[in-house]
Amino acid sequence: MSQDRHQKRKAAFRLGLRAESIAAWYLRLKGYRILERNYRNPAGEIDIIARRGDTLCFVEVKARQTLPAALEAVTRRSQRRIVNAARSWLASHRGYESVTWRFDIIAILPRSLPTHVVSAFETGS
Repeated sequence: MSQDRHQKRKAAFRLGLRAESIAAWYLRLKGYRILERNYRNPAGEIDIIARRGDTLCFVEVKARQTLPAALEAVTRRSQRRIVNAARSWLASHRGYESVTWRFDIIAILPRSLPTHVVSAFETGS
């Protein structure tokens, strides 16, 4: 990999971590409790798993220039991977059988507060 490409990947990784930190902070301000960040398993990954009341949220965070660009970045393929990772997480964490769960997106946009899109996509089942 070229040095320039390597530097761009590192910068993108740092931007993603910063965006996830901002999103977690924003969710806490909205009354959510962060259960896990950067959850990974063979099925996929979830940026943030949060709970507020009887609702469990699996949150994908996207840092983009516009809201449409952020929403388009969560493709059908990535949605399937997030859903599969969520099912795996639920299977390994007992005690969440009675809560409602959903898939949200938080868009981190330049010079604005985060945009929280509630129930951004369905499980597809």
